Amino acid sequence: MVSCRRKLVGGAGLVAAAYALVLRPRLVRWGASDEEVARRFPGEELIPGGTRAATMAITIEAPPAEVWPWLVQMGWDRAGWYSWDRLDNGGRRSAHELHPEWQDLSVGDRLSAWSPGGPVQAWEVAALEPARFLGLRGLSDLRGRVLDPGQPRPPTYTEGLWGFLLEELPGGRTRLIVGGYQTLRPRWLEGFVNFWIYPLMHWPMQVRQFANIKRNAEIWDVNGR
Repeated sequence: MVSCRRKLVGGAGLVAAAYALVLRPRLVRWGASDEEVARRFPGEELIPGGTRAATMAITIEAPPAEVWPWLVQMGWDRAGWYSWDRLDNGGRRSAHELHPEWQDLSVGDRLSAWSPGGPVQAWEVAALEPARFLGLRGLSDLRGRVLDPGQPRPPTYTEGLWGFLLEELPGGRTRLIVGGYQTLRPRWLEGFVNFWIYPLMHWPMQVRQFANIKRNAEIWDVNGR
């Protein structure tokens, strides 16, 4: 019995070490260059006391002006989030085409997200520079209830900026860099969640979104409007 417990503890230790030393460093900078990870990401001032979140990137064979409309129309009651629809869009299929009626977006607008209890106005457009940068701020208590960013923060809450930075590359291509800043209170919980939980939740959703945005923008560009 003691030997079995020792093996379990030892196995768990090896898994934890592999995650900390090998897997996690790759997940939090998937596709991003050293320079993209090291430099300042836009929107730091929007998350008081925030720490740098994961930085991930992909190259898209279409110019920023043709990638931007796919970002602008995101939202549960709009084009979806282009990720795993059963997990983050209530099973509703994300759009594979551009919708003119969803192309108007301004700072202060709210974007819906799906939750088991129903859709919530989870994301506020906190920064918007057309064809360059879109920053979505989420602020809620630990029960998932959306909070007003204009009010003082309660003792327990989570806040983050989900930022989409578009950079033009030679040959009419785009570098889409997704990053941001995040904070969680109480602080003792922040370190645990950011290190052990957040990367494992964020990576599969963001990689899926990358793949779908890339496919949509490149196919739409090839087929024309």
